[in-house]
Amino acid sequence: MCEALVILGPTASGKSALALQLAKHLRAEIISLDSALVYKGMDVGTAKPTADELSICPHHLIDICDPADSYSAAQFRADCIALVGEIRARGALPIICGGTMMYYKALVDGLSPVPTSTPEVRAKVQALADEQGWPALHQLLAQYDPPLYAKLAPNDKQRVARALEVYFLTGRAMSSFLQQPKEACPFTRLELVLLPKNNDRTHLREVIRQRFVQMLQQEHGLLEETQALLDRGIYHNAPAMRAVGYRQAAMYLQGEVSYEQMIELGIIATARLAKHQMTWLRGGLKSEESSGKDDAAKTRLPDNTTTTTTVTADGTERHYLWFEEPDKLERALHIMKSHPQLWAYAQAATL
Repeated sequence: MCEALVILGPTASGKSALALQLAKHLRAEIISLDSALVYKGMDVGTAKPTADELSICPHHLIDICDPADSYSAAQFRADCIALVGEIRARGALPIICGGTMMYYKALVDGLSPVPTSTPEVRAKVQALADEQGWPALHQLLAQYDPPLYAKLAPNDKQRVARALEVYFLTGRAMSSFLQQPKEACPFTRLELVLLPKNNDRTHLREVIRQRFVQMLQQEHGLLEETQALLDRGIYHNAPAMRAVGYRQAAMYLQGEVSYEQMIELGIIATARLAKHQMTWLRGGLKSEESSGKDDAAKTRLPDNTTTTTTVTADGTERHYLWFEEPDKLERALHIMKSHPQLWAYAQAATL
């Protein structure tokens, strides 16, 4: 029996809307799978659920971190696993919803037992980078961690920094931790994935443009949120500022680009994120399509259209839905009904 429903998709594809629609029909609780929604005070730029939306059902892993702090994939994995157990103990259906694929990969595939860094060590690495530059820090890995040095590009700042942090913390190469066994996800899942039909990103890009402009024009919107972060001394190197839109807004507020350039840069960054998300999500779809098993990979729906279905490496059933289509809720319910045990549990949990 599937113990949790997962809704995945690129940014601006309607994942949250579908999760909320399902929550109106079932007794459900939503676990956010979004690395930006964890931060307090970053509401407009992250498209955080409104107060009315939050009132529909309990939400988790939203507004749990200060923007000056970091929240890792390891923390998400531990929190999500605990929440799934707690939600099911309350007789509700866990719906994991979002698009941070790094978090989801950590949940599904597990993580190597790499130790967590500390603010002091992070500051030490950043100071070295400011003094010597990232290519010089990459060269340090040739001495401290040759296997990772060979794999990482000199401009891969995040991974180079992480490898050095681990070495400074433990005196061991990060690659030695990565070789240790990982723990699989302890609960079973049913996945719904929203993608543009025929991989046509034209409509999605227009949605991204409209949403980004609206965030800027909104009262107490993205610019005001970004200014509040800058006023606190939270700049480009802070994890919270990696959220698309905020970095571009900060560039504008600091006089580095014009208003029009900020808009274009924000749209480009968001579209690039969506492309990365879709590439990851279409991986299973491409492997099915190239295998010649087209007939086996189709699920017939009530309106005589089809949605593609694959099975992931760990045996999880993944259904692809086209986000442009208006009947996603009916399709999602139909897919859930095709899993009798999950549907029986969902019905038993219905308010």
